[in-house]
Amino acid sequence: MNWDKEKLVKEMLPVVKRIAEDLIHTLPPNVELDDLIQEGVVALLSAIERYDPMRASFKTFVLKRIKGAMYDYLRKLDWMPKDLRRNVKMVERLVAEKGALPTDEEIAEKTGMDPKDANRAKNEMIRRQILMMDGFELEIPAEDGQPDENALREILIERLKGALEKLSEKERIVLSLRFEKELSLKEIAKVLGVTESRVSQIVSVAIVKLRKEVEGW
Repeated sequence: MNWDKEKLVKEMLPVVKRIAEDLIHTLPPNVELDDLIQEGVVALLSAIERYDPMRASFKTFVLKRIKGAMYDYLRKLDWMPKDLRRNVKMVERLVAEKGALPTDEEIAEKTGMDPKDANRAKNEMIRRQILMMDGFELEIPAEDGQPDENALREILIERLKGALEKLSEKERIVLSLRFEKELSLKEIAKVLGVTESRVSQIVSVAIVKLRKEVEGW
């Protein structure tokens, strides 16, 4: 299959930048935006060379490679040690149970973490959901797949519809602006008249709720 590689790169570069920009404000000062973008671009170029249309859709394949490269880069910075990873999972569970983002004090009380660790775990949980956000819709198989894939697609779509109905109005609006209008978190913040940090919090809670329903936590 012939690819217009230059065209594909131009089309995907804004996506790489958007993913990096959505991540950067939740990361420590030693992480540079340009470095994240560079990791994403390198992954994009490699993905275009390696893409096999018989195995996955182009968007699914490329996004996974881009996000995987950014994750690998963050791991090299020792951004998420084992104890933090464990704490993040506990915060995710609290969000799923509460249906809202808990305060640092609530996290500390429920988990036994000290307030500093609770705050760090909450911020990392938010970052993790943002990184998963674009990939969430990609887990649903394409409509023209094999019979078993089509059956799975119908099941996942029904679960997703049910999960969306349980979201708050603001959560649905934010996800609509993200997935339908394809706005960045910064752009969504301007539309809603809130801070980008607040949008990140809304998104993280919404994604945890959706994952809980669709993945059957």
